[in-house]
Amino acid sequence: MRIVALIFAIVCGLLVLTGYFVSPLRDVQSILLSWAIILAGTATIVGVFNLILVHGTRIRNREQGSSYSAILLVCLFATFIFGLVLGPDSIHMRRLLMTVVVPAESALMALLAVSLIYACIRLLRRRANLMSTIFLATAMLMLVASATLPFGELAGLNTLVRPWFQHVLALGGARGLLIGVALGTLVTGVRVLIGADRPYEGG
Repeated sequence: MRIVALIFAIVCGLLVLTGYFVSPLRDVQSILLSWAIILAGTATIVGVFNLILVHGTRIRNREQGSSYSAILLVCLFATFIFGLVLGPDSIHMRRLLMTVVVPAESALMALLAVSLIYACIRLLRRRANLMSTIFLATAMLMLVASATLPFGELAGLNTLVRPWFQHVLALGGARGLLIGVALGTLVTGVRVLIGADRPYEGG
């Protein structure tokens, strides 16, 4: 059975890859990609049911933090019902997104910034060198430049320094990370195609 799964994975991968270069195989590629999308959607549904099962078990056993599990399940079912009744394009769903989801994401980003500064301070206490100092100074500079100050914007900080850091240093680092992700994905795909990695076996 493992040999059949290996052959099926290699053949499907080669067909999808060849479909980008050989036009007669693009229909087969489209069918295989559609199957992959259906499988991904099914996996998402299974993940949602697993989430409900895990948190429902925590609520039933009255474990520590079960109140947060109850809030999670109530919000999950309420959002699902609102989406079915109102529709995803409804103005009320958009209002729910803008008043609940976006502020929650903003709060998480604010916590990330504070955690980053705290991690920088701990890094300086354990390893005080030039790179740690530059890291902390850059983080503090970007935090001050991005925040809304009560006395107004600092001259040149929001118009010159922050854009230069974002569009030169940060964008260059992001491109390097994307290139690394692309190379890692390529290597992983090649290893799956040649049968060196077999993630579909579940072992």
